[in-house]
Amino acid sequence: MAGILIIAHAPFATALRDCISHIYGGLPARIGVMDVSPDCDPAQMVSFAESEIARLKEENGALVLTDMFGATPANIAGRLASVPDVRVLCGVNLPMLVRAVCYRATPLDTLVDKALAGATKGIHAIGPAAPAPAEAAAVTADCLPALPADADLAQKTGPAGL
Repeated sequence: MAGILIIAHAPFATALRDCISHIYGGLPARIGVMDVSPDCDPAQMVSFAESEIARLKEENGALVLTDMFGATPANIAGRLASVPDVRVLCGVNLPMLVRAVCYRATPLDTLVDKALAGATKGIHAIGPAAPAPAEAAAVTADCLPALPADADLAQKTGPAGL
């Protein structure tokens, strides 16, 4: 199972990790985060990122997700792109991360394809031009954890729902 390292502007990496923990009812193993602050030392951050990749990487590698191409977090992440069995993707969003967590047992190149597809398929206009509910459900149905048939959503979400 591939490890996942999220490198992003503070506090975005931690926020994405917290979202995954919320969605899955706990944090899946081998997910690391690096929140890059405005006053960080990039050289120290690269060193920390290298140690995190060594910790997270398993038999089918690791996926590094970063937020904005050309910014400091992406430049730090880019230094990991030459590490064997590590892939780096830019433009992380929650649908990309959910898809990455869902497919991290697949070969690394398949995982990259699935994560990229999740990122783009998760972006929609809401309103008159929005896709039909069935289309939207089909996009995310293969990535969300299954709920037991007797799950009480009101207990988790409250009377107003999600």
